[in-house]
Amino acid sequence: MYNMSIMKTKQKKLSDRFWKDKNNKVVIGQTPNAYLISWAVLTLASLFINGSLSTILEWLGILALTIWAFLEIIKGVNFFRKIMGSAVLVLILLTAIHLA
Repeated sequence: MYNMSIMKTKQKKLSDRFWKDKNNKVVIGQTPNAYLISWAVLTLASLFINGSLSTILEWLGILALTIWAFLEIIKGVNFFRKIMGSAVLVLILLTAIHLA
């Protein structure tokens, strides 16, 4: 038979799993990683450049954001980060479908 008090201490509440990481710290935002920085720089640069180079920069930015979203889904520290990555990935896919 299982000791219920031990079982409860090992299980995290859903609200804790949604907002907190493995160290029990609330994590909503983190220092941007290389993929987010790349997306921001490439997107900003594409606004100031014309022609096919602008299109290439836009696509590279979208690729960087897609990689970031995928990594958040797989390695996100809490449910909030995983849901945020999923939402961004869905928006990217819907935009791609709309443009096709």
